[in-house]
Amino acid sequence: MSLEDTAKKIKAMEIRGAALIARSAVEALCEYGEGLGELALTDFKEAMENAAELLLATRPTAVSLPNAVNIVMKGVRNADTIAEARAGIRPSSEKFIRNSKDALQKIAEIGARHIPEDATLMTHCNSQAAIACIIEAHRQGKVREVFATEVRPRNQGLLTIRALNDAGIKTNFIVDSGARFFMKKIDLLVIGTDAVTVNGAVVNKIGTSQIALAAREARTPVMVAAETFKFAPRTITGDLIEIEERDTAEVLDRPIAAQLENVTVRNPAFDVTPADFIDLIVTEKGAIPPEMAYIIIRDHLGWNLEDIR
Repeated sequence: MSLEDTAKKIKAMEIRGAALIARSAVEALCEYGEGLGELALTDFKEAMENAAELLLATRPTAVSLPNAVNIVMKGVRNADTIAEARAGIRPSSEKFIRNSKDALQKIAEIGARHIPEDATLMTHCNSQAAIACIIEAHRQGKVREVFATEVRPRNQGLLTIRALNDAGIKTNFIVDSGARFFMKKIDLLVIGTDAVTVNGAVVNKIGTSQIALAAREARTPVMVAAETFKFAPRTITGDLIEIEERDTAEVLDRPIAAQLENVTVRNPAFDVTPADFIDLIVTEKGAIPPEMAYIIIRDHLGWNLEDIR
């Protein structure tokens, strides 16, 4: 798939899920770089930077995307010769993709340890990492049933319930606004995330913060499953993660909206859940409390203040 096609599919949510977006972007960037003809080093670097910017513009909230792209681009940016610039692209791309897939299995194993016996769980949106934890816990005989939300307006919950159904897990499919109604039945809320800030707040599909608030009210623990490449280094210096607002036609058909001259349709795709609402973040490096997010950024992503400046 070409770079342009990949960018279009990510933007249109034909490719979705933070990990899959990151892997697809890395592969597209790698193939683009390998397909560039004979260029001087400065021209090659410029072409690669333009390609990276095209990918980065597709989904501004998903931190996995810039983290993944930066892993591939680091070797290009630091290269002193065209040979060096070309040589590092494929190995760094394949390493990221391999580590990303391995991380999912490690998160599943670690997350399952923190799911209680005979548990009734709830999940929101379609997170590969969260689903992997639930499926692994079910394999161990620890899951009684799951409540999964529909996830308006794109209905990603359909992907979640198909995965849970195929794993043989008893699942209840509920409207988003029903989360608080059922929360009293829930032993653990298991969610994924598109970004984790330095203070342990998580940016996830719109509605997550309200469901986490309902969990806090009901004293239901909240566990977030997140690969380390979803942690946001630039939040160290106070940068805010941009909350993507998507096409309003996802919410209301344009012909209907056009008849409502005093109505503005808003469609934020994500919201921020405070660290205070979260009990545990499970990564492939281990399970941490939210306040330890900086350790992941510093020790496992290798970012420090000098990198950011």
